[in-house]
Amino acid sequence: MSAQSVDASELEKLTIQPKPPHLEGSTAAPKNGEDDESENEKEDEGEGEVTAAKKKRKRKPKKKRGAATSQTSPPRTLISNLFPSGQYPEGEIVEYRNDNSYRTTSEEKRHLDRLKGDYLNDYRKGAEIHRQVRQWAQKNIHPGQSLTEIAEGIEDGVRALSGHQGLEEGDNIKGGMGFPTGLSINNCAAHYTPNAGNKWYLKKEDVMKVDFGVHINGWIVDSAFTLAFDPVYDNLLASVKDATNTGVREAGIDVRMSDIGAAIQEVMESYEVEIGGTTYPVKAIRNLNGHTINRYSIHGGKSVPIVKGGDQTKMEEGETFAIETFGSTGKGFVRDDMETSHYAKRIDAPTTSLRLSSAKSLLSVITKNFGTLPFCRRYLDRLGQEKYLLGLNNLVTSGIVEAYPPLCDIKGSYTAQFEHTILLRPTVKEVISRGDDY
Repeated sequence: MSAQSVDASELEKLTIQPKPPHLEGSTAAPKNGEDDESENEKEDEGEGEVTAAKKKRKRKPKKKRGAATSQTSPPRTLISNLFPSGQYPEGEIVEYRNDNSYRTTSEEKRHLDRLKGDYLNDYRKGAEIHRQVRQWAQKNIHPGQSLTEIAEGIEDGVRALSGHQGLEEGDNIKGGMGFPTGLSINNCAAHYTPNAGNKWYLKKEDVMKVDFGVHINGWIVDSAFTLAFDPVYDNLLASVKDATNTGVREAGIDVRMSDIGAAIQEVMESYEVEIGGTTYPVKAIRNLNGHTINRYSIHGGKSVPIVKGGDQTKMEEGETFAIETFGSTGKGFVRDDMETSHYAKRIDAPTTSLRLSSAKSLLSVITKNFGTLPFCRRYLDRLGQEKYLLGLNNLVTSGIVEAYPPLCDIKGSYTAQFEHTILLRPTVKEVISRGDDY
């Protein structure tokens, strides 16, 4: 083969061949470039995963609607929702003094105390309901309101917080109102609540006693306060509040009733009040008393006087007392007056053959819905009872139901009341109804 032909053939081999049709328009990337691009893609993917993870960690979970932490206005939140543990705040704890001081550390007394855990918690639950409802009432009661509106506002609150509306048979016996809301004005000291159709409206110059009870399983918290909108009555209210606190302080195991009454009277009657240019001494209402409270019975067998006397009866371990005092610018003595609204089935009610069918059916309603707890006419109305007055009066005259008419001093006078429930526990005295307000 000649040199020329060889050169020609070699040149032919070296001639650049055209690209196949399927590769035209594309450029092959160098291998190193391919590695760099895949590594960058991996890095980008890695950064994306980290960023996504960070975003996932930062994402806040949706807030769950937790339990209620505060009471509504008006009070409608179940008290059990505010205390999900089921344990309620204890009242004011006061250690016994003198000969009873050993009780605070006595193991035997502590053991007795622990045995009454359920009873104490029921009492504390009722007391917390009372505090929350009354503190709302103190802020919201104002002149111009009808007494019916005021009473129903308090009672609606108690029923809502306790979870016992009292409309189903037997429900009110489980918990709710311990007795009707007393709204006694000016010279009327106690046991007044409006009946149906009442047209009484609160005035700025009025002095109103607000007395209502809350019970859980029959353990009744009895506590009262006085509202006045004119500062001219401040000393009257201060005297009675001071006297009640004195009674609470003096009360205790083995203390004589006469000693408590003397201490209360001395404090209360050290005050005077000027109204309309006339100065009045504050007098303790001598025929109104504090009292023991038994289960399902607002008035137990013992009375706590608010004046000095000779009653040598002693307070005893395990008893519950309502320490209440009443002061007046009048005679310091009350009598039955006005229309009766408060009633209660007697614990010692006789077994009597009732002739009136209306009395028989009403007694059944009272027994199933209130037992021996006090009630009022509005409560019977609320249960759908109609034309019951004849039957109710028959139950009263038969000695089965007790009527509690309003108790009033002379017209033109003003009265005030403060009240607390105390438990004489084996180890300490617990003022179960004490609050920041009084």
